[in-house]
Amino acid sequence: MTATRTARERARAELTQEIKDEARRQLAEVGAHGLSLRAVARELGMVSSALYRYFPSRDSLLTELIVDAYNAIGEAAEKADPGEGEPRDRWLAIWQGTRDWARAHPHEYALIYGSPIPGYAAPQDTVVPAARVALALVKVMTHTELRAIDGELAPELRAQAESLTKVLGVMAGPETVARLIMAWTQLFGAISFDLFGQYVGSVDPADAFFAHSAKRMAEFVGL
Repeated sequence: MTATRTARERARAELTQEIKDEARRQLAEVGAHGLSLRAVARELGMVSSALYRYFPSRDSLLTELIVDAYNAIGEAAEKADPGEGEPRDRWLAIWQGTRDWARAHPHEYALIYGSPIPGYAAPQDTVVPAARVALALVKVMTHTELRAIDGELAPELRAQAESLTKVLGVMAGPETVARLIMAWTQLFGAISFDLFGQYVGSVDPADAFFAHSAKRMAEFVGL
């Protein structure tokens, strides 16, 4: 009985992966807004009712794809960090590793950092995977002596930054945490501008500008 269940579970996992792989292929053709369970089932030679046993709705399939994409880009960022050496070099490596993944998987990147999907609301399941890149950057700063940064923050922002400092375990003042959030925003803003063609006619190709931004942001947060 155990062997039978194991075989059944293995078959289910394999078919689930095939469904997600086909859905990713269709993302490149029709985008997230055009993703259809019926179309995925048709390409796999399945009836729709059979596919619904794996994913009860389009949104459940989208959520799995989104979680997978967040985990994949997060893993790329984590693997890019050598874990030792100069903190500034580690920071630059994480930026580059994140960008390299995005350029290699533009449609999956667009799924998580592109336009919102009409009618879709991301569940809580996506929150932790979405934080992995930011946490990789935080890890570099956690045991690093940061250059002191002074600055005035609005009371509401100061309260938010102080709360986040406790959650992240960063030995830094609220101004530094605010700058970390700005740097995180700059990272994905630069990647998005590059992938979505916003740098054409200015800094295209954007390799040198991206590297320059990564260095300036390292200085900006006190590394």
